Amino acid sequence: MAIAPDDAQRDSVHYLAMRDIVEQMRDSVPGKLEITKEGIVHDMMAPGRPHELTAAQVSRRLEKLMPDEILAHTGTPDVEAEAEGIMRHPDVMVIAVDDMEGEGSFDPRTLIAAIEVVSRSNPDNDWVSKMRDYPLLGVPIYAIFDPRTGTGAVLSEIHPTPEGPRYAIRKDFVYGEDVTIGEWTISTDALPRYA
Repeated sequence: MAIAPDDAQRDSVHYLAMRDIVEQMRDSVPGKLEITKEGIVHDMMAPGRPHELTAAQVSRRLEKLMPDEILAHTGTPDVEAEAEGIMRHPDVMVIAVDDMEGEGSFDPRTLIAAIEVVSRSNPDNDWVSKMRDYPLLGVPIYAIFDPRTGTGAVLSEIHPTPEGPRYAIRKDFVYGEDVTIGEWTISTDALPRYA
């Protein structure tokens, strides 16, 4: 029987304690709670209409092109990698229906893509932290839509770096252009912007 090193055991206990705190707080605090290597991320603002409308429109546009066995899902649960100490909640998850069956959090390695709509109150969570976390979790494609600027990016091709796995390819876009996420190309025309 192998015994985990003290650091790994401590990290696991620390992560599980944070997950318990998030579960206890989830229904009583506004906004979204996630866990990263740095700790609990609390985006205090509940997503507003432009944020939610962007997620819904991106989801709808993708699903019009996808086969029935793949969804652009905008609900719960989270994606979680306990071994990495990370729990995230993408605004849109491109995932096979079969991979949604069962209980508990989704395995991030089953996602085809994670899509985020940048929060007005915490943009670094999407542009910095998730850009680091999603390749670490094995999510092959990460797309970012930013209603603050009317721009975005699609990141892909995970490769090793001294700082850990990172995306090797980044394709920037501006609203009004078509954007390709995985096998599907959608329009970004008329996506809402923050006032």
